[in-house]
Amino acid sequence: MKSPDVTTPATEWPTVIIGVMCYIGFAISTTSYDAFGPWISGILLALALTLYSSFSHEVLHGHPFRNETLNTAFVFPALGLAIPYPRFRDTHLAHHHDPALTDPYDDPESNFVDPSVWADWGVVRRAIYTWNNTLLGRMLIGPVIALIAFYRDDFHAILKGKTQVRDAYVFHFCGLVPVLIWWLWMADMPVWLYLLCAYASHSILKIRTFLEHRAHERARCRSVIIEDRGLLSFLFLKNNLHAVHHACPRLPWYRLQGYYMARRSAFLERNGGYAYRSYAQIARLFLLKTKDPVPHLLWQDPAFHKEKDIPMKSPVRDF
Repeated sequence: MKSPDVTTPATEWPTVIIGVMCYIGFAISTTSYDAFGPWISGILLALALTLYSSFSHEVLHGHPFRNETLNTAFVFPALGLAIPYPRFRDTHLAHHHDPALTDPYDDPESNFVDPSVWADWGVVRRAIYTWNNTLLGRMLIGPVIALIAFYRDDFHAILKGKTQVRDAYVFHFCGLVPVLIWWLWMADMPVWLYLLCAYASHSILKIRTFLEHRAHERARCRSVIIEDRGLLSFLFLKNNLHAVHHACPRLPWYRLQGYYMARRSAFLERNGGYAYRSYAQIARLFLLKTKDPVPHLLWQDPAFHKEKDIPMKSPVRDF
C-alpha cells in the first residue's frame, strides 16, 4: 500500500483545539463541583482525562507542532496523574515496531504472556488474568494490572541505572506541581473524586486497547479496525482505526477516517479482515467472554525457553 502524504502545516489547528478542549474540560469540571454535583462534574472530568490521554498520543507522534519541545510543553501538566509522559512516549514508540507486536517481551503494550510463565502461575493469578481478558474485567481491574507491571518494570530499570527512566519520573513529578497548585487555589472537587475519575479514564481507554491487537503469523494482520463513529471514536481520536494508525503512524487523527474510507477494501484485505462494526458489537461479544487466551498461542516450545532461561523470541514472521 502506498504511503500517504503526511505533509502537515506548521500548526495543526484541529489538534490544538483538542488540547485546549482537554484543559477547558479539566478546569470546568474541577471548579464546578459545588454547582454541578459529583455526577456531572465527575463524568466531565473522566471524559476530559480520556481525551487528554488520546491527545498525548497525538503529541508523541509529532503533533500538533513541528517542534518537539513545544509539543511536550503542551502535555507537561500531568492531568492523568499515573503515567509519566516521557515513558508513555518511549514505550509506545517501541510498541510501533510492528514485527514485535504482541510479543510478551518485546512489545511493551502486549497483554499476552509467555506460555512457560503462564505454566508457573497459580490458580488465583490465572483466574485474575483470564477475567482481565474479558471486556468487563479489563475495564475494572485492567488499569491496576497494567500500572503494577508498568511501575515494577520502571522501578527495576531505575535500580539498574537507566537515567532516562529516572528523568521521566522527575519530569512527571514536576508536571504534577501545576495540578497541585490548581487544586489548592481553584478546584472545589474532592480529591477522592479526582482519583476516581482518573481511574475511570484508564478504564475507558481499556475499551480501545482491549482487542486492538491479536496474535497472528503476519504482523500486518495483528491490528484491528473498529468502524465506530460515536463518542468513543472521538475520545480515542480515531485510534479505533488502529490498523490504519500502525500503517501510517504519522498521519494526524483528523485525516485517519477519510484515508481509511478511501481505501477500506485494501485495509481490510491487508489486516486479514480483523474488524468490528462498533464498540457496542464488541461489548455484546466480549463483555463477559474472553476473546483470547492469556498465553500467547503462536509461541512454540516453552520447554526450550525454561531450559535455556532466556526470553524465547517469537518464531512468527511477517510475509
